Amino acid sequence: MKRKKYTKAGIKINRRYNKGVIYTDNSGRGFNFLAHFSFFLLGGILGLLLLFAIIFAWFEKTYQNRIYPGVKIEGVNFGGQSKAAVEKYFQEKSQKFDPLYIVFTDNTSVATISARDLNLSYNGKLLAEQAYLLGRSGHLLTDLFLKLKALNSGVALNNTFYLNDQNLDKILNPLAQNIDLAPQDALFKFSSGRVVAFRTSVNGRRLDLKNTKKLLHEKIASLNKKFEFPQSLMIALPIETVYPKVTTEKTNDLGISELIGRGSSTFYHSIENRVYNIGLAASRLNGILIPPNTTFSFNEALGDVSGLTGYKQAYVIKEGKTILGDGGGVCQVSTTLFRAALNAGLEIVERWPHSYRVGYYEQDQPPGLDATVYAPSNDLKLKNNTNHNILIQVLVDLDNYRLVFDLYGQSDGRKVLLTKPQIWDQTPPPADLYQDDPALPKGQTKQVDFSAWGAKSSFNYKVTKNDQVLWEKTFYSSYRPWQAVYLRGTRE
Repeated sequence: MKRKKYTKAGIKINRRYNKGVIYTDNSGRGFNFLAHFSFFLLGGILGLLLLFAIIFAWFEKTYQNRIYPGVKIEGVNFGGQSKAAVEKYFQEKSQKFDPLYIVFTDNTSVATISARDLNLSYNGKLLAEQAYLLGRSGHLLTDLFLKLKALNSGVALNNTFYLNDQNLDKILNPLAQNIDLAPQDALFKFSSGRVVAFRTSVNGRRLDLKNTKKLLHEKIASLNKKFEFPQSLMIALPIETVYPKVTTEKTNDLGISELIGRGSSTFYHSIENRVYNIGLAASRLNGILIPPNTTFSFNEALGDVSGLTGYKQAYVIKEGKTILGDGGGVCQVSTTLFRAALNAGLEIVERWPHSYRVGYYEQDQPPGLDATVYAPSNDLKLKNNTNHNILIQVLVDLDNYRLVFDLYGQSDGRKVLLTKPQIWDQTPPPADLYQDDPALPKGQTKQVDFSAWGAKSSFNYKVTKNDQVLWEKTFYSSYRPWQAVYLRGTRE
């Protein structure tokens, strides 16, 4: 492009008509177009800031001592309201808690308290304070972000509740005292081939109070999501397991670590001597160890049963009669051990039923689960075909007339299937028999034998391990009908 030259008052003036033209006045100073634009832009920004400041001031003035718009609690927008209004709202809303009952429960304990006794309510004061302080933390950018977010999409606050912790503790602490159980360390003392002191380890338990209160708060919070407010709130108490320091398996190297079988029977209405004999025989079996792969003989373990060995006279079955004899009641012990061995899955090598049905053994079980012993002909023999020792522990509960045999060892995974005894061919007892007895005064009678119905009974016993049958057997019992016998006095 050609350059044109102009002169005025003796001064040369140059103009360049291309990109980035610079105009020169007669003094030689230039004005940049970008500078003009920058001044204009800066003015606009300052104007916007001024406008924003005015709007901000108006916004802050409008919501002075009030909650910013878009702040929600429980879905309700409290924007523009005062803290007092929020407190009043939740105070009125808290009245729905008044009919509510809270039930704390576990397998053994139940306790109920009303929401009113707990002073359960929405924490309106805290909620109002939280709503009001949203956007007022003192951090400019954070507050600005929260205000804009509340205006745009809203900010939701979680409900909070108030309850009287002291009143809650008054109901939870007694529950804890009833539930809490200290763990029991194991005890094992072996002497002269017998365990003379034994106690299994027992896990303790403890009520988790902290978690209980947490569950309560969670349950209360969930009420807001329900259309109908319930009349009661169930809280399942969280129970912690407390483990002992010394467990059973740590006390011995015999492989005795757990209960593998239990048998029980009752002996209500037994005469005093019979109860005594049961306790004596049980004590002589208590603490015996059955080594692995050996057969246990009841008669051998018990020893001689006679007056010389401490037994008293009680009713026994002998030679087809019920008579007084030394050791009456020993069969209660053999019967109970038989039941324990069945439940442990042991091999029963020898077992004999009674001649007739004995009422003691049917107090808690149907006919067919008894085992009589009478040395040397009738014995109860069990085989320990496990790889560990088996310890016999006996409990004689004289308060409840109950006998319990516990067998301890180590489980090898075997499973026991016992069918319920089947009974058939029941026959009534013969007519009562009266026999003259010159030793009794005339007119006096004395019962010396007792009637019993005859019957046949059987049950199946199956033991498996890893889906393999170890043994299977059917136990049969044949009980004769038994006649009641009375002695009738003839002495003048």
